[in-house]
Amino acid sequence: MNRKDIFLRHIGQTSPYPLGLEITRAEGCFLYDPDGKRYYDLISGFSVNNIGHSNPKVLEAIHEQVDRYLHTMVYGELIQAPQILLAKKLAESLPDSLDMVFFVNSGAEAVEGALKLAKRETGRHEIICFSNAYHGSTHGALSVMGSETYKNAFRPLLPSIKILNFNNFGQLDQITEHTAAVIIEPIQAEAGILVPEPGYLAAIRKQCDKTGSLLIFDEIQTGFGRTGTLFAFEYEQVVPDILLLAKALGGGMPAGAFVASREVMLKLTTNPVLGHVSTFGGHPVSCAAGLASLNLILESDLPKAAAIKGQKIQKLLVHKYIRQIRGRGLLIAAQLDTPERVNRFFAQSLKNGLLFDYFLFCQDSIRIAPPLIISDEEIEEMIGLILKTLDES
Repeated sequence: MNRKDIFLRHIGQTSPYPLGLEITRAEGCFLYDPDGKRYYDLISGFSVNNIGHSNPKVLEAIHEQVDRYLHTMVYGELIQAPQILLAKKLAESLPDSLDMVFFVNSGAEAVEGALKLAKRETGRHEIICFSNAYHGSTHGALSVMGSETYKNAFRPLLPSIKILNFNNFGQLDQITEHTAAVIIEPIQAEAGILVPEPGYLAAIRKQCDKTGSLLIFDEIQTGFGRTGTLFAFEYEQVVPDILLLAKALGGGMPAGAFVASREVMLKLTTNPVLGHVSTFGGHPVSCAAGLASLNLILESDLPKAAAIKGQKIQKLLVHKYIRQIRGRGLLIAAQLDTPERVNRFFAQSLKNGLLFDYFLFCQDSIRIAPPLIISDEEIEEMIGLILKTLDES
């Protein structure tokens, strides 16, 4: 059996048609196959690799921590420097009300912890989410997904879930005194990079304040400079009660977190104790990598760079098959004339050294989300390859 045969035989598959591209090396904005062919990574591991692949500072931090210790005990019992330093840096980078971090292993786990925390804080059970939202695939996270296609086969899920239409101001009165929390992406990613209408997030914040409901922002894809600010909620200057982080949080290592005020977060410590727990949450190697990554993002001002580079990409990305460009920073969707065109584009893209992937809930658009470190020269070459692929599609 060759490696592809082993992959198909022994690795759990997420679709009947996996890409099956073998990667032997990754550096900067590029992935390499066994023949040395180079591919522009326009997914960034779904916004994981904001600082690019194999960043030397992150690798150094990983090596230093590996030489000290790996896992020691269930998260939350021992004082471990990588955890506390990353938590402190996050708190310093966020509004004052978001000052306590609970580390987990992934975005979906952060969603699960946040939903529990909201119920514990409010004593309520209704959760409001939005059409075409994506928050993960575990049972609780799946319950607040805004698409029945991916949910129906796994019902029954969490009860008391209400789905509103994104950007519909007229439905916000459905947030009531029965609502424990509203969970929303400040920019909807899998819906095809949908940006909220001006004042929409502020209107949700106002209604949550009125009803005593908690506001949860899922910044799992949009965080850490991806959209041109450190966090996407900064555009609207609307602060959530709970912030969800993952993906780029770990600098390429698995990491997730939910962040809240100390007053709210401490609800998980009593009645009962162990209100939430995660064996590997805050793994010291992941936290060391995450701290090095966050320091690099801040010191290099990668959010500002992402904003400038995103504008350049949108300016250069002009083609007869492109109907619309949406997005902020380096989280961009290019809407093509038909879904069939997207399929033909994807079929040709690997041949031209481009790695793309589909949006879950938007079949007529392509995702353009390279690492934030992409250079101007690489942007120009990448755009040239995209336009060439569109010509061939």
